[in-house]
Amino acid sequence: MAARILEALAGVVGADEVLTGDAAQPYLQEWRGAFQPRALAVVRPADTAMVAAVVRACIDADCAIVAQSGNTGLVGGCAADDARRHVILSLERLSAVRGIDVDNATLTVEAGCTLADAQRAAADAGLYFPLTLASRERCRIGGNLATNAGGLNVVHYGNTRDLVLGLEVVTADGRVWDNLTGLRKDNSGFDLNDLFVGSEGALGIITAAVFKLHSPIVQQSVALFGLDTPAQAVGVQRRLTAASGHNLTGCELMSRQAVALACAHIEGCAEPFEAACDWYLLVELASSASGDWLAAALGGAIADLRAEGIVRSVRVAADAAGARDIWHLRESLPPAQVAEGASIKHDISLPVSRLPAFLDRALPAVREALPGVRPCPFGHVGDGNLHFNLSKPAGSDDAAFLSETARANAVVHDIVAEMGGSFAAEHGIGRLKVAALARYKQPVERDMLIAIKRALDPDNRLNPGAVVDLDAPS
Repeated sequence: MAARILEALAGVVGADEVLTGDAAQPYLQEWRGAFQPRALAVVRPADTAMVAAVVRACIDADCAIVAQSGNTGLVGGCAADDARRHVILSLERLSAVRGIDVDNATLTVEAGCTLADAQRAAADAGLYFPLTLASRERCRIGGNLATNAGGLNVVHYGNTRDLVLGLEVVTADGRVWDNLTGLRKDNSGFDLNDLFVGSEGALGIITAAVFKLHSPIVQQSVALFGLDTPAQAVGVQRRLTAASGHNLTGCELMSRQAVALACAHIEGCAEPFEAACDWYLLVELASSASGDWLAAALGGAIADLRAEGIVRSVRVAADAAGARDIWHLRESLPPAQVAEGASIKHDISLPVSRLPAFLDRALPAVREALPGVRPCPFGHVGDGNLHFNLSKPAGSDDAAFLSETARANAVVHDIVAEMGGSFAAEHGIGRLKVAALARYKQPVERDMLIAIKRALDPDNRLNPGAVVDLDAPS
């Protein structure tokens, strides 16, 4: 069977674009090391018609397809796991910017385009594509869509889903759905765009999208606050949102432990204040309106917060270089944790108002369950999303600590569920969190997810084992 499908795929994309053995290895790497991906082959189509033909060839050979774009996901969504039947369909050659409609303020781009290239194309046209991730130079649009990526300015612009006006999708039966219309109003049926965004390649393969664009930023103010409690951070966020006329575009909470690791491991990071603070809050205000009123609004709010004793310390970026330095500290937190050794990661969300209470419960709970653990919570407090990560005890063995992952997950996720939150805020389910979905989702919701999967992919051919497990006992 292997020889037949490889020959059929070569007939679609050319023999050089069907990769096996050592040539396939770069596509069989999983970022966190939680999986050891295996696949029959990697196939690299050049356009949507080829993607559809690959799907049809896989149907004929009874193979499954795992779509992959930048392979920067964090939950094993692209981790193929069957060396006899899984074909990885790489979208990286579908990298074109198909067009920009300046009057409609839209960008049409293919799934293999990097996020950074999409941002640059918008900027070259005098517009702004606001989706922003630290991995912008490596991640690709297809993965951003498949996971409904969040990022650093969701508080103002929303998740990826909120920027989508239309999609082009290859369905599980090898047909192409072209909805690249750019319409802002279309109530002519169910919202299929929303169905495919965030579906992680388990319902269809997104090959292109139309995105909303915004006017470019012309004024920006960035500041870093030193605080005593997360509750103060929530209060600062609320105050700055009002003071800026809802032009708060970034709001990032960082714990002392997380900042300490960045200062220890990442070049260019240093303690920003004379004395370390328990919590740090990075804020960014930005607007496309001319003037310097945002700086005045920030200054006025800071004066009020100081007078009320809410803020311990504050550092306002004097220029663009200063703003980059402050953002560098925030973007250094994930690689700093990697440099420190093993960590157990949680991507959770709650209503913003409940984040302080969650931290009050979760921090002592994980310390009791895992003696010596070093919690490193940080993340997008403006939209309620925290990366509640746990670094191993100093000097401990990586493998021994990671063996406690299931226990740590239960402690954290149980608290999140009790407080009405989500165990998967912006990274998705992939293969890593399938069991958690089965545990925490209501039965009626699980049934609807399974019904949708079976309706659109009845043979379980697209990314089998990801998101929902159709083979699990009901």
